[in-house]
Amino acid sequence: MDDSRSGCPIAMTLDIVGDRWTLVILRDLLMGKRRFSQFLESPERVATNVLTDRLALMEREGLVTKTLYQERPKRYEYRLSEKGEALLPVLQAMARWGNRFIPSSWPAPEEFLDLKAP
Repeated sequence: MDDSRSGCPIAMTLDIVGDRWTLVILRDLLMGKRRFSQFLESPERVATNVLTDRLALMEREGLVTKTLYQERPKRYEYRLSEKGEALLPVLQAMARWGNRFIPSSWPAPEEFLDLKAP
């Protein structure tokens, strides 16, 4: 069942990535973070329950894959899928826009702006 509010591709994309945290987590994945504890170290300080929820949403939507790396306690690594990696140019465009129009924004790292989608 499709829970979209409309068939508009922008609205449908926002239904998946339009919350406060998903794009930040995607940014971290693109920059090499893989583990829950690493996401918690980001300067935005996402709450653990929110991070758990967003990672589950991202897995359900096919943006990430989850792999067990420790059995006791169970711990997982997250990696971007092809679908998740395809959002790289969107995040780069947002970073460039923010740096251009929001004077107080941090300069986007060149290593992020220079990333190429696999």
